Amino acid sequence: MIDTILNNFIPNFSLSILMLIAITFFLAGIVKGFLGMGLPATAIAILTLVIDPKEAIALLVLPIIATNAVQFMHGPEIKSTVRNFKYIAIANVITIFIVSSSINSFPEYFVTTAIGCSMVVFSVNTLVGFRLPMGPGVMWQLLVGMVAGFLGGISSIWSPPIVMYLISRKVPKEQFIGAIGFIFLVTSFPLAIGYALAGILTFEILTKSLIGLLVSLAGFRVGELFRRKVAQDTFRKFLLWAFLALGARLIATGIF
Repeated sequence: MIDTILNNFIPNFSLSILMLIAITFFLAGIVKGFLGMGLPATAIAILTLVIDPKEAIALLVLPIIATNAVQFMHGPEIKSTVRNFKYIAIANVITIFIVSSSINSFPEYFVTTAIGCSMVVFSVNTLVGFRLPMGPGVMWQLLVGMVAGFLGGISSIWSPPIVMYLISRKVPKEQFIGAIGFIFLVTSFPLAIGYALAGILTFEILTKSLIGLLVSLAGFRVGELFRRKVAQDTFRKFLLWAFLALGARLIATGIF
C-alpha cells in the first residue's frame, strides 16, 4: 500500500534512498539547530556519497527555506537585521539566481569540485575563525554577496563568505544567528527558481525534498535543545573536521 502511494508521487521510488534522505536531513537539521548553519554542508557531504551532486543540491531547497525561516523569525530585532544586511542579501539574490539557472552549463566534475572546495573553506574558516578586515560599507556587502551567490548557485553552500564577513564585523551571537537566517532565507527562493529553470528541481525532487523538510525541522528542534546542554565547541570541532575530510574527498573525486 505504502509502496503504491509512493510510486504514484515518486516514479523512481527507492525505499533505501528515501531512508537515506530522511536520516541525512534529520542529522543536518540537528547541526543547523545546534550551530545556526551547516545544513547544506552536512546533507551534501552524505548525499553525494550515493547520488548525483546536482540531484543532491536540488534536494536541499525546501529544508533550507524552512529551517532558515524558523531561524530568522526566532532571531532578535528582525527589522534591524534586514536594514543592516540588505545589500549583501540583494547581491546574493541576484548572483545566486544567475548561477543556479545556468548550472547545467557547468560540467559535473566542476560542480563536484566546487562543492568540495566550499566545504573545505567553510570548515577551515570556522575552525580557525579567520578574519578579513571588512567594514560595514555597501561595497563590502555587495562583494561578499556576489562571491557567496556564486558559491551558493553552484553548490548550495554559500555560508563561508557570509560567515567570514559577520565574524570580521564582530556581530554578537544572537544577531549572528538572525543575520544568517535572514540572508539564507531570502536567497533560497531565487536558488529554487534557478534550479527549476535549469530543470534539476523537478516534481519528483520536490517530493523527496519535502521529506527532507519535515525531518530537518524535527532535527532542527533537537539541535536547539542540544545547544543548551552539549559542549558546543567540542561538537563543532568534531563536525568541522568531518566536513573537511568529506570536502577533500569531493575535490579528489572531481579532479581525478
